[in-house]
Amino acid sequence: MSKYEVNQNESDILPNLLHLTNAEDIALAELEGFMYAELFLENELDTKTHFNSAYICRIHELAFKDLYSFAGKYRTTNISKGGFVFPAALYIPQSMENFEKDILQKLPDKYDNRQQLIEDIAKVHAELLFIHPFREGNGRTARILANIMAIKQGYAKLDFSPFTGELFPSYIEAVQRAADMNYTYMEKIIEKCFEDDVEPFDK
Repeated sequence: MSKYEVNQNESDILPNLLHLTNAEDIALAELEGFMYAELFLENELDTKTHFNSAYICRIHELAFKDLYSFAGKYRTTNISKGGFVFPAALYIPQSMENFEKDILQKLPDKYDNRQQLIEDIAKVHAELLFIHPFREGNGRTARILANIMAIKQGYAKLDFSPFTGELFPSYIEAVQRAADMNYTYMEKIIEKCFEDDVEPFDK
């Protein structure tokens, strides 16, 4: 998957705190950062953990704090992917505030059934990716949040691998549908990611 483009002349190598100039080295540093962030958040997760915009920024900060100066901060540049333009940077703070108020604050601490959890993860995932609040690492941040939401309810991590590979176009379409608050496309994807789980571990 290529980097998100700000303009046609921008290099794929983002300025970084480690002064890395090789794309492979940067990819490895990013991977290690997100692995650390997910493990850290898993270890501190409990039934009282609440998901809000600050939590999302914390995922991003934990992953990128040693690599990028913009770790945990909303983007200040406009970005697009494959001709699709994400919401302008100017509106990111308000968009995230609305996202928290309209969706995140309404998430229950405990779910009675897997289908409702799937619907909520899909809604959170699609909206977060549509807003695209960060300069880099939006997809990985969103997938960690989805995993943590599932783990909190006793499920295993979700398997997003088909949708970051050959089924990636379907994933992008599901994100774009969130512009019209249509989450059914993402629900089908999240359900597939749950496919091997029948019951939570604690039941």
